Amino acid sequence: MTARIDEFMPATADFPSGKQRMFVRYFTGILIDLVVLNLFDEFSDRVTIDSFSISLLAAVLFQFLLKLTIEVEHRVGKFFKARSGRTMVFLRFFFAWLVLFGSKFVILEALSMVFGDRVMFTGMFHGMPALILVVVTMLVAEEAVARLYRQFK
Repeated sequence: MTARIDEFMPATADFPSGKQRMFVRYFTGILIDLVVLNLFDEFSDRVTIDSFSISLLAAVLFQFLLKLTIEVEHRVGKFFKARSGRTMVFLRFFFAWLVLFGSKFVILEALSMVFGDRVMFTGMFHGMPALILVVVTMLVAEEAVARLYRQFK
């Protein structure tokens, strides 16, 4: 006897609210960041995290700071996009780069202030290349999961 998938689904399905979608988005982002942080901790000598609970808190802080950075970058881009001219196009890209690059210093300092020696990025330039690699990996992993999710329509 084979059962159809429809028999296991509820009779009515409520669509998620905006707040529920946002929760799932951030929750998934935090879990992805947690996995990335712990993989770097395990397989790289440039990232050191004292414990799983510290890495969980660090993942929450990373998610918050990364989303804040992206929001600031979008607002700066929107400001320059509203103005015309070649100079404004240049300034839009320059300030977007400046915000995205400069935010890594803010993130590194925030991690240092909150966690001290319990979360460390080491190597050249006080661990900045390791941090940038971790952040880029987090963003790529989040985008890969989002694209995979969109395939299941």
